[in-house]
Amino acid sequence: MLFKVFYQETKKRSPKRETTHSLYLELPVSDVREGVIQAREIMRDNTEYHVEFIDAISDEQAEYEREAEHFNITTF
Repeated sequence: MLFKVFYQETKKRSPKRETTHSLYLELPVSDVREGVIQAREIMRDNTEYHVEFIDAISDEQAEYEREAEHFNITTF
């Protein structure tokens, strides 16, 4: 299942829409809630980012996102 993680690069500043970044994680889960929890743990253990939101992406949305130039699945 593919997840899109919205984050701020630092926890020291208040979040701003203009500085929100995103990355994609592909996780071997079938339950959305389990995937969100796993994604949050991965981000906590591997980055210093402030995670704002994690969203499961449907197959149709994933197809659209893959067409974007910035699309890249992150692995840790």
